Amino acid sequence: MQEPNFVADLKNMQKISRERSNIEKCLPTFNKYLHLLKAIEEAEEIMDNESDSELVELAKNELIAAREILPEVERDAQFLLIPKEPNDSRNAILEIRAGTGGDEAGLFAGDLYRMYKSYAESKRWKTELMSISESEKDCIKEVSVLISGEDVYGTLKYESGVHRVQRVPETETQGRVHTSAASVVILPESDDVDIEIDEKDLRIDYYRASGAGGQHINKTDSAVRLTHFPSGLVVCCQDERSQIKNRAKAMKILQSRLLDLQIQKKQESESSARRSMVGTGDRSAKIRTYNYPQGRITDHRINLTLYKLEQVMAGDIQELINALAQADLQEKISAEGYVVVASAKTA
Repeated sequence: MQEPNFVADLKNMQKISRERSNIEKCLPTFNKYLHLLKAIEEAEEIMDNESDSELVELAKNELIAAREILPEVERDAQFLLIPKEPNDSRNAILEIRAGTGGDEAGLFAGDLYRMYKSYAESKRWKTELMSISESEKDCIKEVSVLISGEDVYGTLKYESGVHRVQRVPETETQGRVHTSAASVVILPESDDVDIEIDEKDLRIDYYRASGAGGQHINKTDSAVRLTHFPSGLVVCCQDERSQIKNRAKAMKILQSRLLDLQIQKKQESESSARRSMVGTGDRSAKIRTYNYPQGRITDHRINLTLYKLEQVMAGDIQELINALAQADLQEKISAEGYVVVASAKTA
């Protein structure tokens, strides 16, 4: 990084900077691991060679304490040794779409939007609304949000899939439980150097925005629709008053979706033994159920059930994310055969 021409290659600079950041995060755990090994070795040496009973007893207690902590630190070190996905450190674009269930699905999409926004605030991440399509009765048809911060994509990538809700809608007069759904997609934010889009492959349409927003939004052709011919992707953005800003946001979303397609193709080409069903599962598959009558939330990929639905909907989803990340890492360890080797005396 101290080379004079380091900043000349933007893509390489970003790659090396991410690598350095990942190494810095590993150092405290590995320093603790080495400190424990040294403490165990010194304690064993005192017990073998020292005649002072008080000193031997002290060394014995230190040895017991160190050996109790060592397995947990070894496990943490083992996880850190597993190569991270190259996109984990990126920002992410969160996309939520209402699915089956009519207005109730739109209300649930809004609940998920607020849930992730609250979680982002708890992580001190920055959120920027990219695009939103609302209907009457406060229902959200579709929303896209750019979330910026540390390791956003690596943290949220397990949230992609179909989320199902079971509850009694406000309009239900007979108290029957209805089932609705919304889909969540987490896209890694694309840098300009990642995805180059040829203008010849694009059709750009400008039109008048619709929906709430006052007089201006309905009287100017500020909305933008991008159609990417090679992939068939279509991105619309109408939330800014400026045509230029809407186009920039639409392009950002398009680049991220194209990067996501590249990632999906790479994962599909890998053998089944190397693919993690937690991290790269089918996005059309049902991954989680939110059951309001029972106050229960169940993640079907890892068979985890928590009875803390109210807290989860308020943004407390860290326990779910940790469990999914742990399951994903365990799968990778099993597939790749990673192992941390301790000293002969502590193995």
